Amino acid sequence: ACFRLLCSLLIPALFLSGILCVCLVVLLWGIRLWIQQRKKQLTSAGKDGKRPLVVAFFHPYCNAGGGGERVLWCAIRTLQKKYRNVTCVVYTGDRDATGEEIVEGAFRRFNIKLTRPVKFVFLEKRYLVEASLYPHFTLLGQSLGSVFLGWEALLKCVPDIYIDSMGYAFTLPLFKYLGGCRIGCYVHYPTISTDMLSVVRNQDTRFNNAAFITNNPLFSKFKLVYYYLFAFTYGLVGSCSDVIMVNSSWTLNHILSLWRAGDCTSVVYPPCDVQTFLDIPLEEEKSTAEHSIVSVAQFRPEKDHPLQIRAFAKLLKEKRVGQQPSLKLILIGGCRNQQDEERVNNLKRLCEELGVSNDVMFRINTPFEELKRHLAEATIGLHTMWNEHFGIGVVECMAAGTVILAHNSGGPKLDIVVPYEGHITGFLAENEDSYAETMAYILSLSPEKRLRIRENARRSVHRFSDQHFEKTFLLSVDPLFK
Repeated sequence: ACFRLLCSLLIPALFLSGILCVCLVVLLWGIRLWIQQRKKQLTSAGKDGKRPLVVAFFHPYCNAGGGGERVLWCAIRTLQKKYRNVTCVVYTGDRDATGEEIVEGAFRRFNIKLTRPVKFVFLEKRYLVEASLYPHFTLLGQSLGSVFLGWEALLKCVPDIYIDSMGYAFTLPLFKYLGGCRIGCYVHYPTISTDMLSVVRNQDTRFNNAAFITNNPLFSKFKLVYYYLFAFTYGLVGSCSDVIMVNSSWTLNHILSLWRAGDCTSVVYPPCDVQTFLDIPLEEEKSTAEHSIVSVAQFRPEKDHPLQIRAFAKLLKEKRVGQQPSLKLILIGGCRNQQDEERVNNLKRLCEELGVSNDVMFRINTPFEELKRHLAEATIGLHTMWNEHFGIGVVECMAAGTVILAHNSGGPKLDIVVPYEGHITGFLAENEDSYAETMAYILSLSPEKRLRIRENARRSVHRFSDQHFEKTFLLSVDPLFK
């Protein structure tokens, strides 16, 4: 009787499910047709009677002034130089600035001058992708928020080619299946990585894995299941792409394992303004009375400034024996908000606790010319982020002529601080002890030996230039224009 009841319920349930699926498909198809009609109404023909090809970049924080923004403006300049019949559109949430001010800011910060005007589509719902809105389940919250933000973007402008240049992969199916667009993306950093899964699995406490979770096996298991489900969904949405560009070998390995779209994935190194730093004369050190160690990184938790200060304090403690040149640690970085400013205050308190306040200088939101001067005078360039996806700051330090000491992981390990033509280009370390030891070793080298390492590093950074980016970017996006 029970079996007959189940069978009698199963057939109507399957029938109802089928009807719902058909209704959903019809609804989505109807929305797609409506969006295509909207596209025809919103775009007009050019002077030659032909409708321009609209290429839209999804970059809600295009006025931020970081490495990701440099990629965006270089990509737009590259397309404008190559394709005459292309209109570039930027979806942005920077409503506190005009389009002219944003373009002027790109020129002032990056020395990138666009050959033609860019159309800006200003989005009102950018707050939906702010991490602060989601104190818990942040990855999921931001990803769902990006779908709503993407929907707003799609309604305001329907492009022919859609390129996500900021890592909002959950917008890709929206533009592909409802917008009917060809899809490209430039991945700076995977939203979730196999490294993040291993951190939770091993119950390691990090800035993105709180102690109350690592100390509770049940919470850890729940978070691991959540991460695995998220990684699976992230793989599905990412695989919608027709062209995938990643910024380093480290990012490539993660995207290949998560998105499984090897045929359309390629490494396109971000354009670093190496020429500006290469213009700094490279000379043998004249004075050994003082050595400066310079760090260039935004004051964000993942950059791990406390590790720099602790390693420097350890170095100072060991070097105070005998007459040694004085040492200075100069921390140069941007503060985006009040949280970053609080982080700087915490770092200053750490300096006081370790007794190194007089030897550590903080330079916040430094003008570019001052940054160049500090790098030109520095002996060591310091970088401590674990699994940095690429490391533009590392490249800039090498181009400026410092001896780089970066973290033995991610982009610096796989792509940047690697031997060039068989010669050493810099050093890698992993923890407080190894950073302190390696800094002591670099300082113990003769100026002639340091100069040879600096020269090797400089020769190696040409593969991260604007010209190299333009060539590899055009090769990668070519299928979108066919």
